[in-house]
Parts: sequence; structure tokens; C-alpha cells
Amino acid sequence: MGAAAAAVVVAERRMVEAFERAGATSPADARTPDEVGVATWSLGWRRLTDRAVIREAEPGSGRYYLDLEVWRAVRRSRRRLLVVLIVILLGAWFFATIGVLRSSKRLGRPKPDSAVPSVGHT
Repeated sequence: MGAAAAAVVVAERRMVEAFERAGATSPADARTPDEVGVATWSLGWRRLTDRAVIREAEPGSGRYYLDLEVWRAVRRSRRRLLVVLIVILLGAWFFATIGVLRSSKRLGRPKPDSAVPSVGHT
């Protein structure tokens, strides 16, 4: 994960924690972004609202809350993606290592010459 992607994930987590601290975890407990202390112009805000992690309590109210169930689902998806990437990288490393080992074994043996008939065959 690049540094920029990591920074966005950290910003999202901080925003989620701010909503949790403010107790804005249901439509009834929704707060304005100023009350929670978050910036609505940030990339983290946009990503969380696009994924419906942070939702507006009522359209046009300007009051938002954290949907914990959606946040947990987003985190599970990220973990699954990370596990898949690790498995792919380990698989690529494994096959690259096996390839290097096989090629080094082949380099140590002389190549059979197909033009010379083998001994023992008639």
C-alpha cells in the first residue's frame, strides 16, 4: 500500500473515531460535522459518505451519523483484499523461487546431445 493510500485510510479511521466519540452512531444521535470536528472537504469524508459509512440522518438536515455495521463491512472487505494480495505475493515468490532452483539445477548438468545415439539402444 502506498503512503498516500495509507494516509487516506488513517484519515478515515480518525473520522470514524470522531463520530464514535461524539456518540453519533444512529440517526437519532446524528450531529453536524462541526459538532463532531471533521472536515467535509476531505477525501476521507468523501470516501466514507460515498460508501454510506457516514450517512445523513435526513436529506438536507446537515446532521450525520456513523453506520457501524457498514464500517465493519468495509473493514472486513479491506482485510479480505489484503489477505488475497498476500497470498498472491507469496504464490509468486514461491513459484519464482522454484523456478530459480530448477534452473540452477539444470545449469549444473550437461545437456544431452540428441545427435549422438544413446548407449544400450538398438
